[in-house]
Amino acid sequence: MEEGCSRIRRRVSVRKRNRPSLASTSAIPSAAQLQSRDEQEEKEEEMVARSRRRKTVGVQPVEHNDSEEDMFGGYDSFTENSFLAQVDDLEQKYIQLSEQRKHATDFATEDFCSESIKNKLSVTTVSNFTEYKSDEHTENQTEHEDVPVEPGTDVLYDLPSSQVLYFENLQNSSNDLGDQLTEKRDGSSSFPNTVNEELSHNCIKQQQQNDGSSSKVRSNSDTSRRKSIKDHLKSAMTGNAKAQTPIFSRSKQLKETLLSEEINVAKKTIESSSDDLGPFYSLPSKVRDLYVQFKGIEKLYEWQHTCLTLSSVQERKNLIYSLPTSGGKTLVAEILMLQELLCRRKDVLMILPYVAIVQEKISGLSSFAIELGFFVEEYAGSKGRFPPIKRREKKSLYIATIEKAHSLVNSLIETGRIDSLGLVVVDELHMIGEGSRGAILEMTLAKILYTSKTTQIIGMSATLNNVEDLQQFLQAEYYTSQFRPVELKEYLKINDTIYEVDSKADSGMTFSRLLNYKYSDTLKKMDPDRLVALVTEVIPNYSCLVFCPSKKNCENVAEMICKFLSKEYLKQREKEKCELIKNLRNMSSGNLCPVLKRTIPFGVAYHHSGLTNDERRLLEEAYSTGTLCLFTCTSTLAAGVNLPARRVILRAPYVAKEFLKRNQYKQMIGRAGRAGIDTIGESILILQEKDKQQVLELISRPLENCYSCLVQEFTKGIQTLFLSLIGLKIATNLDDIYHFMNGTFFAVQQNTLLKEKSLWEITVESLGYLTEKGLLQKYTVLSEEELQYNFRITKLGRASFKGTIDLAYCDILYRDLKKGLEGLVLESLLHLIYLTTPYDLVSQCDPDWMIYFRQFSQLSPAEQNVAALLGVSESFIGKKASGQAIRKELEEFWVYRALLVELTKKLTYCVKAELIPLMEVTGVLEGRAKQLYNAGYKSLMHLANANPEVLIRTIDHLSRRQAKQIVSSAKMLLHEKAEALQEEVEELLRLPSDLPDVEASSSEKA
Repeated sequence: MEEGCSRIRRRVSVRKRNRPSLASTSAIPSAAQLQSRDEQEEKEEEMVARSRRRKTVGVQPVEHNDSEEDMFGGYDSFTENSFLAQVDDLEQKYIQLSEQRKHATDFATEDFCSESIKNKLSVTTVSNFTEYKSDEHTENQTEHEDVPVEPGTDVLYDLPSSQVLYFENLQNSSNDLGDQLTEKRDGSSSFPNTVNEELSHNCIKQQQQNDGSSSKVRSNSDTSRRKSIKDHLKSAMTGNAKAQTPIFSRSKQLKETLLSEEINVAKKTIESSSDDLGPFYSLPSKVRDLYVQFKGIEKLYEWQHTCLTLSSVQERKNLIYSLPTSGGKTLVAEILMLQELLCRRKDVLMILPYVAIVQEKISGLSSFAIELGFFVEEYAGSKGRFPPIKRREKKSLYIATIEKAHSLVNSLIETGRIDSLGLVVVDELHMIGEGSRGAILEMTLAKILYTSKTTQIIGMSATLNNVEDLQQFLQAEYYTSQFRPVELKEYLKINDTIYEVDSKADSGMTFSRLLNYKYSDTLKKMDPDRLVALVTEVIPNYSCLVFCPSKKNCENVAEMICKFLSKEYLKQREKEKCELIKNLRNMSSGNLCPVLKRTIPFGVAYHHSGLTNDERRLLEEAYSTGTLCLFTCTSTLAAGVNLPARRVILRAPYVAKEFLKRNQYKQMIGRAGRAGIDTIGESILILQEKDKQQVLELISRPLENCYSCLVQEFTKGIQTLFLSLIGLKIATNLDDIYHFMNGTFFAVQQNTLLKEKSLWEITVESLGYLTEKGLLQKYTVLSEEELQYNFRITKLGRASFKGTIDLAYCDILYRDLKKGLEGLVLESLLHLIYLTTPYDLVSQCDPDWMIYFRQFSQLSPAEQNVAALLGVSESFIGKKASGQAIRKELEEFWVYRALLVELTKKLTYCVKAELIPLMEVTGVLEGRAKQLYNAGYKSLMHLANANPEVLIRTIDHLSRRQAKQIVSSAKMLLHEKAEALQEEVEELLRLPSDLPDVEASSSEKA
């Protein structure tokens, strides 16, 4: 401010005082009321103001900080009748009146300006105050732990300082109009009393100063004696424009700060040797609240607490733990994963056996990821990125199938990032003994053990017997318990008699009851096993699973049961069943399986591998929500998604034509009894008299041992392992490869598994086979006066192991791709589909040749040209096409990569292009994607910002749980993409580490 002007003084009150109510803050008196106010009331207010002035000390002057740049470019108006234009007119009038010394006659102008500004500031104040109260109210309602805001905070706490300064500038610029104006403004202000009194104090004080220096002020010119109101407005608006607007409310910011502090405390707790486990097992208390909110878990079981407090877990040793199905194993793993992600700041890999379980787990953990600030990435089916995105801030939880986990670990080793993996969790660890998938799981774990000494491995299973072998392989501790939250009763049914399994009885079973159900002669012939009687005892009020030996038997049993159910079952959840049928029909382009069409109205459906992924997910969702009450299923459901039931019935003690194994039996009956819903679970095994002895042995013998399949699965096991070891440079000479083999599960069991050859002989033989096939090259190196055999991988070998191709077919695939380049037909997708069909599907194909011939005759000329190129003619139509997916590791096949990207998308989702973004969201199938698209949710951003309550009202038959899962999954995907883009930008802007030094290069030239 110039010398002639009164100095602007700004006082910010820090004293605690009661908040005025919203009503008192927003009550703005009218002009008539202001003019008719009692004089006595004005005198009382003036006395209060003077009293406050005497108490005020240490008032600091505020310097005027004008903008260095004119943001408005000399053009002050946003519209023709803008507020700035009006102020400019008022300023000119004021200057003219000031020259004529008519201070007391220009009240109208002053009132107009003052009232406009006061109204603006009043509205802003009320708005800020209302927002603050609203935030506070919302937080109190929705959060379990509210962070209190100081009750003494000023009403104008959130008001931008530039607005307060702007108001005070206007007050001060009008002081020379006299005491009368000051008193009038003080009496007519629409602010709370505290603000009025402070402004009144400043105005009176400044008026007294002005009286003492009035002669000096009047001697200066009008343009130099005060800052124009227009410039003050510009300065104030510039300050507002530069001010950063907070994204969250103050309360929310405080909560996030508290969460960050708790994570830091938990971090220190984990790093120290203290027994204090922090708010929730070394995790922030918010994690405990989220488990209550999302899963309804308020307290852990005793065994879970014991397991989490084991010294081996505290010391980050490898751990194997085993409990019966439904015992709560996954919760322990989740808490350990959250500790790794939040406290130790490391990535985590969770390995699950099936795609459906991966998707279920993604849905369950997405909400936690959004709240706690980490990413959940899906590695199943066609999803997954190799190598994964390297993140500097937030950490990632990779949830993967066995095959995808192996590829993920390979990519981390290749890029030197395996140490970023802090924890690996393996569910269904017993699968290490199941064929080629077991061999892949063993390879994955062996590589982690060999290449990273800091990665912890946690394995869990319900059916483990030879745990000692697994302990030795994983160098792990072991914990077990027989705890089960719901009591399980096992029964056997022979004819019409039901026996209870009793290990104390001599025969292994005791009589329980006789079936009391009136069967007609027709029903006896149709249902000799009395399945209808057993099923109707529990449905529709409770759920039931019927395990059948084969897929065809599943469908037959479902139809048979529905024929004898009463029509009352049709009335149960009728609308939901109709919607389910509609969705299934839409998903299959109008073609619905006739069996499902007849059984779903009764609440019954079959479940086996013949269903598509989308059909299976729809049916499982309907079963979980109670729309379906009975599944007839194969044994694959026992190891699949979590679909518990009140009663589990085993149709026969067979899986296909093989007699039931103890492990399979325990998996199936483990589905009986739902924690939190049922108080008891029942399993009934139906058997014939001829199988009685075998069944009694089955229920009494121990679980089967699991054995390594690394050598048994030759081309998918040990040969693939050696190829990847050399390709990833984990081990490149014979001695190192043999040393690696000694650390495998196979080596632990070599005395049992190897009868004719030693481990050394098998290693040498396998390396020789790979060299002969052209996948490896052998060369010798003289090291320390010894001749050492080293190996390097060829281009074909690298393409084979990176493409996870069965080595038995790699040379055939190479020949087919070479031949394809000679005459690739691109008029249709038929040629590409031929090249990408897996070779091992040939053994599974049993086509109907008449249908095959009819389809062949309907091919277009271009497609028949493809058939001719491939050697498929009408005379020899039995020759089947085959192929395999490829990766661009061989440059000569670059054309395929460009062509197969689009084909992969089409084959993955099989929907219109506009629905593909919605199909990426977990839990959204084709039918649901169409509903969302038609409702206006056409992109990932739409879903991520959707309100679950609005979704429920907009989308038919969408439950609240499903809506929340869809929104959470979309948010997670959106955050992941945004983070990837942000990191890409930072990478582009970062100074290259290998940038040549300009000074150094110039000195070299000199």
